[in-house]
Amino acid sequence: MEALAVAAALGFLILVRLDGSAGDEAQEAAAVRALLVRLLGPGPAADFSVTVQRSLAVESGLDTYRLSGGGAEKPVRVAGSTGVAAAAGLHRYLRDFCGCHVAWSGSQLHLPRPLPSVPEELVEATPNRYRYYQNVCTHSYSFVWWDWARWEQEIDWMALNGINLALAWNGQEAIWQRVYLALGLNQSEIDEYFAGPAFLAWERMGNLHSWGGPLPHSWHIKQLYLQHRILARMRSFGMIPVLPAFAGYVPKAITRVFPRVSVIQMGSWGHFNCSYSCSFLLAAKDPMFPVIGNLFLRELIKEFGTDHIYGADTFNEMQPPSSEPSYLAAATSAVYEAMITVDPAAVWLLQGWLFQHQPEFWGPAQIGAVLGAVPSGRLLVLDLFAEIQPVYLRTASFQGQPFIWCMLHNFGGNHGLFGTVESVNQGPTDARLFPNSTIVGTGMAPEGIGQNEVVYALMAELGWRKDPIPDLGAWVASFASQRYGGSHRNAEAAWRLLLRSVYNCSGKACSGHNRSPLVKRPSLRMNTTVWYNRSDVFEAWRLLLTTTPTLANSPAFRYDLLDVTRQAVQELVSLYYEEMRTAFLKKELIYVLRAGGILAYELLPALDEVLASDRRFLLGSWLEQAREAAVSEAEAHFFELNSRYQLTLWGPEGNILDYANKQLAGLVADYYTPRWQLFIAMLAKSLSEGVPFQQHQFDEDVFQLEKAFIFSTKRYPSQPQGDTVDLVKKLFLKYYPHRMTGSR
Repeated sequence: MEALAVAAALGFLILVRLDGSAGDEAQEAAAVRALLVRLLGPGPAADFSVTVQRSLAVESGLDTYRLSGGGAEKPVRVAGSTGVAAAAGLHRYLRDFCGCHVAWSGSQLHLPRPLPSVPEELVEATPNRYRYYQNVCTHSYSFVWWDWARWEQEIDWMALNGINLALAWNGQEAIWQRVYLALGLNQSEIDEYFAGPAFLAWERMGNLHSWGGPLPHSWHIKQLYLQHRILARMRSFGMIPVLPAFAGYVPKAITRVFPRVSVIQMGSWGHFNCSYSCSFLLAAKDPMFPVIGNLFLRELIKEFGTDHIYGADTFNEMQPPSSEPSYLAAATSAVYEAMITVDPAAVWLLQGWLFQHQPEFWGPAQIGAVLGAVPSGRLLVLDLFAEIQPVYLRTASFQGQPFIWCMLHNFGGNHGLFGTVESVNQGPTDARLFPNSTIVGTGMAPEGIGQNEVVYALMAELGWRKDPIPDLGAWVASFASQRYGGSHRNAEAAWRLLLRSVYNCSGKACSGHNRSPLVKRPSLRMNTTVWYNRSDVFEAWRLLLTTTPTLANSPAFRYDLLDVTRQAVQELVSLYYEEMRTAFLKKELIYVLRAGGILAYELLPALDEVLASDRRFLLGSWLEQAREAAVSEAEAHFFELNSRYQLTLWGPEGNILDYANKQLAGLVADYYTPRWQLFIAMLAKSLSEGVPFQQHQFDEDVFQLEKAFIFSTKRYPSQPQGDTVDLVKKLFLKYYPHRMTGSR
């Protein structure tokens, strides 16, 4: 009976989505052909024939592509059951037959001539219904300042990687503004409620309000425009955009308009006080709950249309006011009922992070209350951190509700080489083999993108594989070959070393959050332990440098060389910090000054200089994105302030200090380096005066430096300076021989 119930739930979900997403075959094929032209240019694109045929998926009901032709038998024929499937088939051909590579940092698209033939017709079906992408936080950490040109690139990347389910949350504040005005709030009350652009993700989940705001009027106009273009392009490929729904959080001003409304003030979040957190949650049984939920969804659908899947998170990192199952069931049911009243075909996409984040609260009864409050198949759960802490294992596959196995990977959009490739490779297969499994897809849910591209290439490929990749070493060697446009023995050896070290973390201790001392406020209690041999990173660094004579003109190689150099410097910072701390504890001032001097006055400036040689590692580029999103100088200053806060203090008092840390030229020079210089000076003063180091005093003093950086009006270059290869060689020759063995 249990297996039958599971099958029924999955069947209902799939039926709902297939009925709502038939689309137009010709339109989807045209969208993929237009993608081909953007990717390859009109000439090479003419060598491909693209069709979309729903009949390809008749037997399995799952996205399928078919490849044939090429060589003397022109053109290369790509067919897919949807536009996304056709784009994924195209990507498969470019990657596996042509040795090409498509990535955030830049693509390698040197096509062989003539185009290679497909020896036998290749037909591939995905093992699951969905390939999901994004995290609510991605919109703030990575997408916040994007224009349409950047969104167009991303949606192309999504299509090529087979993504068919993704959040589309731009423009929702404009809809909320209409709803709040209709309910009787005034504009100033609405302005006081919305968070700033760089912090909207957490206002949307009820964690924050007001911080970094208000939103300018122009923001709403531009985001509405963007959302229409994003949705049109996603739908043209046959993707399913996930729109937002009402999760229950309301502005405090609701109580002015409706004095008898029942609201609950939640606890604080992220070390913020109630000026910016302690959000107001509308009681599930209050008559205004369905009114607000219905108003919002009706206005949203009127503006944007719908694909019937909606995202809402009521208790994301927010402990509910009651652990009683009846309360949790009622709160969950209220959100769902508000959806289906407007859209009877609604499916609720829920981030399962709440069950993982507070396991002491979310026991079996509490989880069961939430999962059981929505009919089977109408709740689609993201097992958001499944590569490290899968929740499906301890919830009997979410008690029959369908779920998507997700790799979260990165927190805060940090730099820092990191991955859990073994568990990522094996995880989806294990989930499918789990008794009475309700898995319906795989997903990538990073808080921030634009880093560790090898991990995302792996996860995207696994979305189309029924079994794990049998030899990850061979796979990563192929990855390097595709990325650089040919096989290079030392480069491939470097990637194998990285695969077995930084990319092979395992166990619950792993996290995608970079906690290197380089990017943390200094103290004498910093953790420098790592799960790998640092010598592997240093040797990979050396091996990459040996390939510069042949690969120096490859943009992807130059990016990787810089990224591995950045990681090697991060390791060196830890080692010099350990020397400095040991010397301080032994009261050896001369050695404190020697190790500290190298760290803060030589190593970090050298790192900043290397980072400055690549536009992808420039603070100036980051801040320019923010400024270009503005329509006036005052607005540009406001957006830049939002961006500087997010990178550093996050909140007004360092509430989530350094969470979104980045290693960018300018940020290293003017934020991280002055902190280290002050720390070393205060350590030396402590030893010379014979008094204990006063961490509290240091924290107060360094906070002034951190705030000074945020409020600085200094402009940073948005164009690279210097040659990456020459600067890396210089840095390598200075430090590598002295740190050849590394340490754990």
